[in-house]
Amino acid sequence: MTTTGEDHAAARPGPWWWDRWRSAVLDVSLAFVSVLECGAEGWRFAGDAGIPRAAGIVFGLLAGSALLVRRKWPIAVVLVSIAITPAQMGYLMAIVGLYTLAASELPRRIIGSLAGMSLVGQMIVMFVQLRQGAHSGDGLELGEWFVPFAAVTIAIGLTAPPLLLGLYVGARRRLMESLRERADSLERELQLLAERAEERAEWARNEERTRIAREMHDVVAHRVSLMVVHAAALQAVARKDPEKAVRNAALVGDMGRQALTELREMLGVLRSGDGGKGVRADSVPLAAVGVAAAAAASRAVDESDGPCLSELEELIGQSAAAGMVVDLTVEGDVRVYGADIEQTAYRVVQEALTNVHKHAAGAKTHVRLAHRRSEIAMQVENEPPPEVSVASSARLPSGGNGLVGMKERVAALGGVFVSGPTDAGGFRVSAVIPAA
Repeated sequence: MTTTGEDHAAARPGPWWWDRWRSAVLDVSLAFVSVLECGAEGWRFAGDAGIPRAAGIVFGLLAGSALLVRRKWPIAVVLVSIAITPAQMGYLMAIVGLYTLAASELPRRIIGSLAGMSLVGQMIVMFVQLRQGAHSGDGLELGEWFVPFAAVTIAIGLTAPPLLLGLYVGARRRLMESLRERADSLERELQLLAERAEERAEWARNEERTRIAREMHDVVAHRVSLMVVHAAALQAVARKDPEKAVRNAALVGDMGRQALTELREMLGVLRSGDGGKGVRADSVPLAAVGVAAAAAASRAVDESDGPCLSELEELIGQSAAAGMVVDLTVEGDVRVYGADIEQTAYRVVQEALTNVHKHAAGAKTHVRLAHRRSEIAMQVENEPPPEVSVASSARLPSGGNGLVGMKERVAALGGVFVSGPTDAGGFRVSAVIPAA
């Protein structure tokens, strides 16, 4: 976890306004050297000015100690250095003060103004000092250009380096602080993304569980319902018509084998849902594994050999063999649709026929399939069941999930699903699915 500037400011182990003891020791050391320098220069200045030397020393000591507050009040330190510049004092204070000022968070106009004042003060003092030395009569002849050139050069040499160094250090410090904040922000975003990825993985797993449950319901419910109907019919005609009993027994065996085959295909999809790529579990985040596994399982279900509309007549034939009177009407030009569309249309008709076996055994049923320009429509409607039915003794259970599963399938493809009783006492299931 990175540490921001706020964390540094909140935890201050140093005394007073210093962040760290190391900074306090450095400032005290600089102030001590500045006090010695200003004290010595105050002694000389007092002698030249004709004032008591003790006053000059005290003045120098007080002025030099201003470096103690350079981090808290850098403007005050620079102003003090400018004020004592005419006395030719505080060169160390001027250099350190300009550096601290340039490295601070103060506006650039304030930094530029104070640096300009310090530069002008140094130029004036150096010009006067060099001019006095040039006319001191020591026998060295210098040109008139040398004094101003030397004054400007020395003033720039005392002002520009600490100013530029301070600007560089301040910019680097702000850059590091920005990088720390950006690292913290990225870390928070990564945590948020990880949480969202885990939520998406959980959602994908739940969706896949619902999808697999719907597939298994469609496979098992229809096949087993027909098997139960045939078993009931077999029980009823076993003694009266042995040949019909044999045929019913053969149908029960065929449907059982078909149900087992489809269940094996579903279980094969679940076992191969990881894609078989040999990916190490410890090299991928848990959320990514969940999303990838769910997506792989979903692709496997989509790409498996599922039912299609061409098998619809066989499906209706199985219901007819179970004793249901059912007819199929096809309208429009027959064409091939996407695998998901054909599977959904097939499952809707299959589940509707299963519901007829469960709740209206022996009722006449009409299946209509319409191929339109931009959609495919299907309708399964049964008439009221007769009073007495051979298959009525089957007592098929119902979990109440068939209609819900059909509606979810159709809605997932952007279609419309409607179901409900008819005025004649039967039941109707209708669905319209976009062809695209």
